[in-house]
Amino acid sequence: MPSLSIPSPIGQLTIEANNQAIVAIRWAADLGADDPAGAATPLLKEAGRQLHAYFAGRLHHFDLPLAAGGTDFERRVWDAMCAIPYGETRSYGDLAHAVDSGPRAVGGACGKNPIPIIVPCHRVLARGGLGGYSGGTGLPTKQFLLHLESRLRKAA
Repeated sequence: MPSLSIPSPIGQLTIEANNQAIVAIRWAADLGADDPAGAATPLLKEAGRQLHAYFAGRLHHFDLPLAAGGTDFERRVWDAMCAIPYGETRSYGDLAHAVDSGPRAVGGACGKNPIPIIVPCHRVLARGGLGGYSGGTGLPTKQFLLHLESRLRKAA
């Protein structure tokens, strides 16, 4: 599968795509030593460009074709996450209401999100605090992304 690795402020990221869409973003620590890197396609280069612009504060909305593999329910939750505006957050309960489910099921779908950052699971919080985060270094990564969006949104 074609892939492209890029540096970021939250660690080395590897973007993966099929012929038409982005299918995954993984942290270097999540990759096995024998994971082959494919040739960087124009789509992967564009995804890398958009991620760099996001981390630099110049991009607030990704415009990439996505094809996350998951159940129908998980895809509904991921679509609901994509509707959360840059710099804003929602609770697991808010998303559960939006997809007619329960907060724990939404939390499970958030944890299975294969395209973090672009599908902004970091914008979903527990009612009493941050909740969890399965990417990068966990909660410090989530805090970094929330701080980045909050700080840059206020500066705009």
